Amino acid sequence: MTESWLSADEIADHLGVIKDTVYSWIANKGMPAHKVGRLWKFQVSEVDEWVRGDGAADSDRDEAGD
Repeated sequence: MTESWLSADEIADHLGVIKDTVYSWIANKGMPAHKVGRLWKFQVSEVDEWVRGDGAADSDRDEAGD
């Protein structure tokens, strides 16, 4: 069975964040995403692997020492 593609709204729900955070991660942190026309599409397995590899880590907070 092939893995289905999720929208930005669906991947945001999956991760428990807002859609703006997803777009920020795509632009600034290399979140795995695929552009299909004007839409971003995601595969859960790719995103979960990226998260487990600390792709979503808050490096700004770590560097600032807050």
